[in-house]
Amino acid sequence: MTAYDAIVLAGGAARRLGGADKPGIRVGGRALLDRVLVACTGASTTVVVGGRRPTVRAVTWTREEPLGGGPLAALDAGLRRTGEEWVLVLSADLPFLGESTVGALLTAAHDGGREGALCTDQDGRDQPLVAVYRGEPLRRELALIATEHGGLSGLPLRLLTNELDLARVEAGPLASFDCDTWEDIVSARACIREHGTVLDEWITAVKNELGIELDVDTDVLLDLARDAAHGVARPAAPLTTFLVGYAAAKASRDGDGPEAVVEAARKAAALALRWADENETQ
Repeated sequence: MTAYDAIVLAGGAARRLGGADKPGIRVGGRALLDRVLVACTGASTTVVVGGRRPTVRAVTWTREEPLGGGPLAALDAGLRRTGEEWVLVLSADLPFLGESTVGALLTAAHDGGREGALCTDQDGRDQPLVAVYRGEPLRRELALIATEHGGLSGLPLRLLTNELDLARVEAGPLASFDCDTWEDIVSARACIREHGTVLDEWITAVKNELGIELDVDTDVLLDLARDAAHGVARPAAPLTTFLVGYAAAKASRDGDGPEAVVEAARKAAALALRWADENETQ
């Protein structure tokens, strides 16, 4: 993937949320800011423009001048801490942003020889805070805007994006979904609990909470839990999956990686089936 830095804008007054600490609001047990930070783990440097707080990974902190000066002032402050040719720019309230969207933006901008690329939502509206920009023209246009208007405070993002040659990337229905109101927060929380996504969301949240980067084949573990519950006893399911995880962790120290989980699960499942066979022949 193309090398890039990331700037996450995590300031603002959150007036539509009654002044709540929006980056810290949890969706699926994880702060909105942390969810965005996971999506851009490939960044060489990640700069968060906003008040310091505990985060899921290390970042560089800065603040706009003046405080509350708006997105252009915040973007300028973050840009001063970056060095890569490409800069990913995100708001801190994107609960469903994924690495695939980041990759699509980088590809569209780089392969098209453009000055950047931004997402468009389902209604075709530009999302300048779900975008990647080439650093040099971004600095150039911010400097020109500041000169023309006597500063950047309080100015809209369109003054910047209107002057750049940008590709458009059609995002999925949730990729650019942002949380501006409490109704948005409620919708986001409900969405991650939908049947088709809740397990993936939960596994991702647990891995982030425990600092685990290992890929997990949930189907393998669910099959194992079923076999242990049916072939031995219901309490055997969680205990067996714990022991498999422990065994896989020991094996991973030897460099086996995700294969260690599969092998440990295979052995435990075979044992559970042998138990079941013995019960049936008695």
